[in-house]
Amino acid sequence: MELTESHRHYWRKNLNITGILLVIWFLVTFGVGYFARDLSFTFFGWPFSFWVGAQGALVTYVAIIWYYARYMNKLDIEHGVQEDEE
Repeated sequence: MELTESHRHYWRKNLNITGILLVIWFLVTFGVGYFARDLSFTFFGWPFSFWVGAQGALVTYVAIIWYYARYMNKLDIEHGVQEDEE
């Protein structure tokens, strides 16, 4: 099957957003988590390192999933490959 220019554009945008979101995921998981002990200030009454480990990363992961789903729905509609709603 020959890929059209529309298919190539779709996959290029898909790979770009996936790469960007994976970099954000990596930085939140390993970057902030690694340096969290050095961040010695309180945030909402808790040590910031505790907050990052317990809540901050989870909120970021949910935001990444929400953004990716929203972005891909728009991209699907733009390229005419959206799922049929029954």
